[in-house]
Amino acid sequence: MPGTFPNAGRRSAALDRRRLLLGLLPVTAALAGCGRSEGDERSERPPLALVYGGPQGCPDCPSSIATVLRRAPQPFRVTYVGPGTDVALTADALAEARLYVQPGGGSDLEGAWRDLRGSAGMLRDWVGEGGSYLGLCFGAYLAGRDPGFDLLPGDTDGYIDLPDTTIHDARDTVVPVRWGGRRRHMYFQDGPAFLLDKDADADVLATYPNGSAAVVVAPYGKGRVGVSGPHPEADRTWYENADLENPDGIRFDLAQELIAKTAAKTAAKTAGPR
Repeated sequence: MPGTFPNAGRRSAALDRRRLLLGLLPVTAALAGCGRSEGDERSERPPLALVYGGPQGCPDCPSSIATVLRRAPQPFRVTYVGPGTDVALTADALAEARLYVQPGGGSDLEGAWRDLRGSAGMLRDWVGEGGSYLGLCFGAYLAGRDPGFDLLPGDTDGYIDLPDTTIHDARDTVVPVRWGGRRRHMYFQDGPAFLLDKDADADVLATYPNGSAAVVVAPYGKGRVGVSGPHPEADRTWYENADLENPDGIRFDLAQELIAKTAAKTAAKTAGPR
């Protein structure tokens, strides 16, 4: 018949099969691309931060830093640990975490140390093996010595107790600091200054008006220790409750920089624990 070809039937069948396969390929590729193992899903979870929530005299301090951690550019999952929480501060709990946070709160350093001194060796070992410790105000005092976890290349002293301080009492206030060459303002309530050893391996992120260290990140073994005398995590309610105003506005970029530098991985060649 005019218009017919001997192999037309076979070519038509082959063409139909080819169209069918081509139609299925995108679906198959999509399924292959979306397939993730359980291990992949775990690896994509935000890292875990343990925030001490035990008795320390400041009910808002743990929740404020927890909010900043959850909303950071590289967010964290947060679990509260310590007396009065559902999770004890143990080596097993630390083994799952990237960051341990000792928040601000209270003025009874000796009392808090009684609750925490049994964990001191465990925390030092964990940081020395690659963990990260973040201490804010009261938690920064506890990073020092006598009493404290002894995690710093130096020690702490109250900024208001220094001979050339610009703040002379323990009332809540706003302190100007020099951070990265710029003048910034931070919430402050009797926080420490950091008295670093000569030639200490430490990054001083901010200084008080008298030049003493206000915010520091330092290596400890394979891990890092970040400490701040003022409160970079203070939210609007802190300022309102104390009838204070921050000239910079309520911003969390300093807290986020401190967290990022504290939680960063260190090189294996970092000097060991002191």
